[in-house]
Amino acid sequence: MTESRARLTKQHMGIRDGLPLEASSGDLEALRADVQRLMDMEAIRQLKHAYFRCIDSANFEELETLFHEDVLVHFKGGNYEWKLQGRAEYLASIRKSFTRKAIGHHNGHQPEIQMLSDREATGIWYLADHMWIQPSFYTTGTALYWDRYVKEDGRWLIRETRYERLYEFMQALEEPIAPSSHYLAHHGADPD
Repeated sequence: MTESRARLTKQHMGIRDGLPLEASSGDLEALRADVQRLMDMEAIRQLKHAYFRCIDSANFEELETLFHEDVLVHFKGGNYEWKLQGRAEYLASIRKSFTRKAIGHHNGHQPEIQMLSDREATGIWYLADHMWIQPSFYTTGTALYWDRYVKEDGRWLIRETRYERLYEFMQALEEPIAPSSHYLAHHGADPD
């Protein structure tokens, strides 16, 4: 990775202020719109949490339902950069990572969701993760995700997802790991 890095500001991420987070002083319909906006924000939180759950459990079938067909993916790590276009390309890539030899732990925290309209939103998430690839490789770190969401047919979908690592440690382990429980050993994709 290049050492020249842009500052991770909202401006750099293309995140602008959304609709105001204040109750309307209007009629019952305005109040309903306020409540719907809050429900949409909760739906987006559940969407992103489902994403983390699905990748760590290699639930590729459900994971597919969380993305727009033309999703844009751009991830920057310590020594890698993924640029993918489309749900099929992204899922094929994820299947190569979450195999029977992998153990993953990804948590998204502190969502900053901006509702741009009743059909568009953005979100910033703080990632903390651990990833082991057996027999003896380990990665851990944090990153900032920034996403764009779109609501189609009453469902929120991830339209764009990006992250950049804040820090990352990658290391070869001297001895193979031996977990007492290993879910992906049974449910992960077959390794190549």
